[in-house]
Amino acid sequence: MPNVTVPLTRPIRRRRKGFSFIEVMVVIMILGLLVGIVGVSLFDSASQATVDATKTQIRGLETALDLYRLHNGRYPTTDQKLSALLERPEVGIIPKNWNGPYLRSKQLPLDGWDNEFVYTSDGNDYEIMSLGADGMEGGTELDADISSNDER
Repeated sequence: MPNVTVPLTRPIRRRRKGFSFIEVMVVIMILGLLVGIVGVSLFDSASQATVDATKTQIRGLETALDLYRLHNGRYPTTDQKLSALLERPEVGIIPKNWNGPYLRSKQLPLDGWDNEFVYTSDGNDYEIMSLGADGMEGGTELDADISSNDER
């Protein structure tokens, strides 16, 4: 058997295809910036939608109050509350022609931040108010009060 020497060859190294660490980090940074920009824009839209929903609830209550007044000659007073739209009031001047409930739901609607509306009335005029996101009087931007008097 002849002694054959086989030349030593280096194994062929193939460069694996992929991304370097720097390339991956650049892509992650770009995605982070995009998410930040889009996130702020979506948050502003959601906040405005909450304000718009609250204004719509106020307009619905105004319609129910106008129907109440049409039947009874006056609006419910502050003491009678907005609940007079759901049940015949038992305080103050009891309406003789109450023909409610004046709302379709069985409970009073809440504002966009799940707070009760503030209702004040002397029987001749009224104001419905949402205290905004913070639930306290006054404020700016999302914390600003929303009043039915603003809409008229």
